[in-house]
This record gives sequence, C-alpha cells and structure tokens, in this order.
Amino acid sequence: MAKTRDQMKAFLEGLVKQAGTFLLARFKKDIRLQQKRYGVKDAITKYDKLVDELIVHQIRNQYPEHRVLSEEGGLTKGESEWLWIVDSLDGTTSFANSNPLFSVCIALQHDGELLLGAIYAPALGELYFAEKGKGAFLNHKRIHVSEISELKKSYLLYCEGGEKDRLKTGSILGKIYPEVMDLRKLGSAGLETAWVAAGKAEAYFTTNIEPWDVAPGILLIQEAGGRVTNFQGNSWKVERSDLLFSNGKVHSSLLDFLEP
Repeated sequence: MAKTRDQMKAFLEGLVKQAGTFLLARFKKDIRLQQKRYGVKDAITKYDKLVDELIVHQIRNQYPEHRVLSEEGGLTKGESEWLWIVDSLDGTTSFANSNPLFSVCIALQHDGELLLGAIYAPALGELYFAEKGKGAFLNHKRIHVSEISELKKSYLLYCEGGEKDRLKTGSILGKIYPEVMDLRKLGSAGLETAWVAAGKAEAYFTTNIEPWDVAPGILLIQEAGGRVTNFQGNSWKVERSDLLFSNGKVHSSLLDFLEP
C-alpha cells in the first residue's frame, strides 16, 4: 500500500502541474476574453473543458477502475472505492480577467476518506499538497495554520457558491465584518482554503459550495492543524454545502455568526 500511495502522490503532483502548465500557456493570451469583462463564465468554458478532459484522460489511463467526480463531467459510473474529485479551473473569472488567482484542484478519496489533495496556482508558482497523516506542504515545505485566536486580530476569506447566494453571504458579512481585522475574497475556493492552511488567513467561509471546489483544501487544512465543518459544526460530506475552514482557534466564535 505504501508503494501504491507513493505512486499516487507522484501521479497527482505531476497531473496538477501538467494541467497548470496548460492553463498558464493560455493565460492572458485570449484577446476575446481580455476585451469582454461580462459573460466570462460562458466565454471561458472551452478552457475548463479542455483541462478537464486532459485530467480525466490521465486518471482513466493510469487508474481505469477508479471513479471520477469533476465539475465539467459529473460522476463517472462504477463501484470502485477510489474517487478522484476534480476542479480543472477554479477561479474561472480570475483567469478570464487576467487575474493570477486561479488554480487546479484535485483530491483523492478512498472509501469516503480523503487521502491526497493538491492545489496548484501556476501563475503564482504555488503548489499545495496534503497527505492523510503526513502533513500539508507548500512547494514541498511544511505549512501550518496560524496561531491567532482573537477575531479582532483575524483576517477572513469568503466566497459564495453561486449568484443566488449573494444575499445570504451579504447578510453574514454584515455580522462578521465589524468583529474581525479584515475580510477578503480571492475568487478561487482552492486558494482560499490553501491560504488558511498556510497561515495567510485565520478562516474562510463559503455558502453552497460544490465538493470539487473544496475537497483538496479540506485535507490541506486538517493536515495543517486546522478545522473544517459545516455551519452547524458537522463534518464535511461530498455534497453542496455551507462550510467554515479555520485555524481551529477562531472556529467556535465564527460558528456563532454562521449558525442559522
């Protein structure tokens, strides 16, 4: 099993790097996107799909019996206990607007347990990697969540899972913003989770988020010493949900603002 895990780790790291290189080669190159700041979700669809096809093809070629859940392709059929969870381009709008805050997010589950997670931001040169029980890393250097325990000294990140969640998110922001140092939005759930794991922020909350946006970040934060729950304080499941990611020290205080 150890050899198999090492092989999977090497495969995953190579895969996110390959996907990131593909995106970076096309970043800021599409004049049509640079001139069209509205409707970018539709305009960029071809890149999401092309990278998704690249990733899924490589997984099926290497592990044909494994299942895949991806943003573009949905869930493949099968009975395997192995599941790859893929967001080929997290931060589509950032990519379209020549903003470097986008990433490739891939996680591997076995029998419902997250084992490996990778988040690669090619334009930033940041590769985040986590292995169950072995820690979290940024460019192969160990990372940990921050030690801040007071909300007044905390930096928070946030996003919403879709346009329909803006009002809900806005209501939460109105309650939390006066209690913290600052609130920021990066536009990539992968990076927002990764930055909490690396101690660049104390917490990140999101409403109605899809599993492929956050799966690798969940393992990353847990392995960096943090905590992840839904707004009721329960563990994450592979489904669309409201989630709080934190260094663990401000988690309970934030749940008071998030619980319905």
